Amino acid sequence: MNKTIMQFFEWYLPSDGGHWNFLKEHCKQLSDVGINTLWLPPAYKGGGGINDTGYGVYDLYDLGEFDQKGAVRTKYGTKDQYIEAIAEAHKNNIEILADIVLNQKGGADDTEWVKVVKVDPANRNNKISDEYDIKAWTKFNFPGRNNKYSDFKWNWEHFNGVDWDENKKESAIFEFTGIGKGWDQDVDSENGNYDYLMLTDVDVSSPVVYEELLKWALWYIEIANLDGFRLDAVKHIDYEFFTRLINDLRTITKKELFTVGEYWSGDTNVLKKYVEETCHAFNIFDVPLHYNFFSAAKEKGNYDLRSLKSNTLISCKPENSVTFVNNHDTQPGQSLESFVDKSFSLQAYTFILTRQEGVPNVFFGDYYGIPNNNIAPLKDELDKLLKARKDFAYGVQHDYFDDAHVVGWTREDGLAALISNGNDDGCIKMFVSEKLSGKNFVDITGNVQGEIKIAEDGNGDFKVNGNSYSVWCMV
Repeated sequence: MNKTIMQFFEWYLPSDGGHWNFLKEHCKQLSDVGINTLWLPPAYKGGGGINDTGYGVYDLYDLGEFDQKGAVRTKYGTKDQYIEAIAEAHKNNIEILADIVLNQKGGADDTEWVKVVKVDPANRNNKISDEYDIKAWTKFNFPGRNNKYSDFKWNWEHFNGVDWDENKKESAIFEFTGIGKGWDQDVDSENGNYDYLMLTDVDVSSPVVYEELLKWALWYIEIANLDGFRLDAVKHIDYEFFTRLINDLRTITKKELFTVGEYWSGDTNVLKKYVEETCHAFNIFDVPLHYNFFSAAKEKGNYDLRSLKSNTLISCKPENSVTFVNNHDTQPGQSLESFVDKSFSLQAYTFILTRQEGVPNVFFGDYYGIPNNNIAPLKDELDKLLKARKDFAYGVQHDYFDDAHVVGWTREDGLAALISNGNDDGCIKMFVSEKLSGKNFVDITGNVQGEIKIAEDGNGDFKVNGNSYSVWCMV
């Protein structure tokens, strides 16, 4: 069966602790339509308590089990609910990817004096002060957990920098100084050096930090029965770190651990280089393809559909590409806002769900809607596309990208897809397979009525309405 991921959260989920139960209730339906992998949100306690999405990591070992940061549960529920939901997913043949956030920590328990230099936010290699002492929130003692699972305590030696001086009540980017301190070098070059992203920056080059994070990841895989990971903010972390961590975890657990990293860059060359430098150890989200979808939605009929594949990860590293239309960072109101709206989102989903390149990821906010952004659910439409992927999107692919406003492709096991951004209806003669001559095809989306019969030479005249999409599948 084709691998199909769903990102099972959006940024504005209610902080009511009900998300894990929601997942448990919907596992069977998701499996039935062809979702076989779920990327779940960060499940551990964040510095913001029940309002924290999990990206402001406080305690990696607290999956909603300990009274910390104002509550036992996380935004999404309790540890028991989390484990039960994963078990239900597995019962329905759905694998689980855990979102792991190892770049930063937030909500420290205490401060300590640390020697730093202030750096230019636009060029973190440029020091704009002499060395001096600040009071930094760097002590993580986890008193609520009381050493259960791990007695490791974090302090300034395990970090590279912070963005707040409690002594002067000053916000800036402070780089820690001293032996072994300083920004990691094998990171993205944006802002000179993009090691620092937010909060308290973890020093992944520290041997004791690596040992603790490896120990934690092994614990997490076992206790939650995980099948893989989504890696957050890999551009900000030494490239060698995740390569080593994922390979060590695979060796020790003897599990495949499907993994996808988030390297947010629209430059395909940067992503290609990262894939090569990490020795193809895991997949990467195809951000340039997302931006092509976003441009198509904005430019409407002025966008040339023949360029959809241009300068994308699927065009150069398809075996390492995870494709997506939207995610929690691109939805309205977020820092990377670039939301592909309904004017083109279903054409984009047709593209990623029926083609052979990459592993597609469906966004929870597109599927179930985003009430905070007044975005309606596309569940009914996406279920039809998911069925087409599950049942028919197999076999050799043939592309027909000859027209600026209507493009199409076929799969030899019995599928033909077309997308359009022009006002006029379109039709493309496309080859499916001579083995299917005489077979009838219908548009599974319901957008075009009637049947199309495949000719003796394996071709069919497939139709699509203007500004629409069609997926013709064998009856």
